[in-house]
Amino acid sequence: MTFKERCQWAWQKNQSLLCVGLDPEPGRLPRSCANNQLNVAVELFCMGIVDATAPYCCAFKPQIAHFAALGLESTLESICRHIKATHPDHLLILDAKRGDIGSTARNYAKEAFERYCADAVTLSPYMGGDSLSPFLDFQDKGIFLLCRTSNPGGDDLQMLALEGGERLFERVARLANEHWNHSGQVGLVVGATYPAELAKVRAIAPDLPLLVPGIGAQGGDLNGAVTAGRDANRQGLFINSSRAILYASGQDDWAQRASDVAHETRDAIAASLII
Repeated sequence: MTFKERCQWAWQKNQSLLCVGLDPEPGRLPRSCANNQLNVAVELFCMGIVDATAPYCCAFKPQIAHFAALGLESTLESICRHIKATHPDHLLILDAKRGDIGSTARNYAKEAFERYCADAVTLSPYMGGDSLSPFLDFQDKGIFLLCRTSNPGGDDLQMLALEGGERLFERVARLANEHWNHSGQVGLVVGATYPAELAKVRAIAPDLPLLVPGIGAQGGDLNGAVTAGRDANRQGLFINSSRAILYASGQDDWAQRASDVAHETRDAIAASLII
């Protein structure tokens, strides 16, 4: 499959636009996991979350820093292999936010797509098109470019007005849609916390897949984000939720509660699609 087809398959096969983020924090792991060595605890927890939420989501998004800071890159490899082996209809998005050129970018691409077997990776676009090319050389893989991020500090650069009045985030969306997406491999990261800007991005890039963080713990407006960001086929979105699902319970029912919240979120997204 091409990356575009891979996205469409994930949405349709799973009947969901929910993406579950995997951001393990040792201090928040349930006791039944935390009683093990750290690598075992994180692996048990993340694999448990994956299996519990898979019926209600279309993608998983492990955040590499949450593993690398703990020296658990090998654990992340195991989790990624588990996702690919047991839930092959789900998209695996490595949240790495890389951005560099030349041999460094080529090695980052190998890390994402060969070491971690990701279907897509998040990247910073601010070094331009040549920093993206090594990732696009993996022709069945995708990239999600930071465009209008969910954090307040994103205003510092992303809202800068360029000549002619276009904002920087709009220029990124336009470049992604018109210049960088030659083979249908490019998507954009746009936060649910800014539905007005999300609507502008969708208008500029009507067919690009959008990775949308910011619902749940970050307080983004789910209905507003879905309405603003859905494509003409009422798809086109990977709505990410991390902490609200991961840490729905710290007790023995943690996996069931994560499943319940994922189910509720999947249904809430579906309800927003028909408004």
